[in-house]
Amino acid sequence: MTRQTGQISAPVGGFSPPQINSLEDTGLSSLWLQDLILKVLYFRGYLTGFKISEEIALPLAGVTDQLLTTLKQEKFIEVKSSQGGLGEGAYTFGITSAGILRAREAMERSQYAGPAPVPFAVYNEAIRKQKSGRLTVTTRTMRQILSQLIISESTFQRLGPALNSGSSIFMYGPPGNGKTSIARAFGNLVLSQNMYIPYALYLDGQVIKVYDAVSHSIAPETEVENGSSTGGLRANMRRDPRWIKIRRPFIIVGGELTLEGLDLVFDDTTKFYEAPFQVKANGGILLIDDFGRQQVRPRDLLNRWIVPLENRVDYLRLHTGRKVEVPFDVLIVFSTNLPPKDLVDEAFLRRLRHKIEVGDPSFEEYREIFKRVAQDKKIEYNDQGLAYLLQEWYIKRNRKMRASHPRDLCDQILDISSYLAVPPSMSREMIDNAGKAYFVDI
Repeated sequence: MTRQTGQISAPVGGFSPPQINSLEDTGLSSLWLQDLILKVLYFRGYLTGFKISEEIALPLAGVTDQLLTTLKQEKFIEVKSSQGGLGEGAYTFGITSAGILRAREAMERSQYAGPAPVPFAVYNEAIRKQKSGRLTVTTRTMRQILSQLIISESTFQRLGPALNSGSSIFMYGPPGNGKTSIARAFGNLVLSQNMYIPYALYLDGQVIKVYDAVSHSIAPETEVENGSSTGGLRANMRRDPRWIKIRRPFIIVGGELTLEGLDLVFDDTTKFYEAPFQVKANGGILLIDDFGRQQVRPRDLLNRWIVPLENRVDYLRLHTGRKVEVPFDVLIVFSTNLPPKDLVDEAFLRRLRHKIEVGDPSFEEYREIFKRVAQDKKIEYNDQGLAYLLQEWYIKRNRKMRASHPRDLCDQILDISSYLAVPPSMSREMIDNAGKAYFVDI
């Protein structure tokens, strides 16, 4: 049994992982950590004590140096050279034949060879403590983060409370009206805040990789945290190096989402787990874009979310069959172009906190969008050209306006004007050419 140590310290206005002073503070057994070092040396070759400490993300003094001393005494590693300094950090170590044997035995259980993991219980506690760090948005904040979008006032006034809920949002409506753009604006707000996550988790001898360079954005260590200083770089160097400070996550999944992707993913080759999307998104936002386009049935996917949405906890299953509880501190956003009646029933809609329709723009909203886009793309705007566009390509053809059309039509105008070597403008001829190239009657 390993000790579940490493109590979470939470300074005023923020959170910081605890300082590691001894092997006991890691919550991991010394034998398991010795195996980790041997696997690192097996894969990487000769490394100094300082580099080994960096690779396993544990302090050299009082932790890594003790592990190295034990491995050296038991002849699993040996000193190959010294850089002239004192202590284990200055020595260059190599793995012995006995060490290679033990490393291979360890790799039959797991090939993980990276930062030392954090005990699962400590991670759960940390996520719960960081939940209170979220910002609460006001009307003013919402106007700032949505300033680049033109949306109806009724829709706008429903978005702020939905974001503050930190729970769930179901956005629906025709394609091209800004649902994904709204979610990305939410993401930009979330990304302005920081939090700590571990590189990996330890549970029943298994490793679960959490940090993902694609999904997570590292925050500078010297930044002010949650409105109060954490002591800068010097203070952060004293914290447990198994944790990394990131921007609160904003993760987007689309058609690739499967039921298997929402549980722990075990790699039969490397023999360790990858955390699912919702765990990587803990503390931030998970956007399920184009909901209903996944290969799995929408009803099955929605049933998977019932418990997390209601109880704010999720249950993950190890390949051994054991189920474990993990906090579900995620604002989950479903975005779909399909009619809600084709996707969900009343029972599930009741569990979604906020349902928001993002509809087609009005004529005045369409005009304002077109005007902004034309100005941004340096196209000479005029109301006469827009009136002609609306009459000929929308009203006469009974075509619905979409918020994305102005951007796409302006791009067509730029392409055509570049080919004809004329200035981009909203002349009738240019609009007709753009309309013929862009619109397709279905």
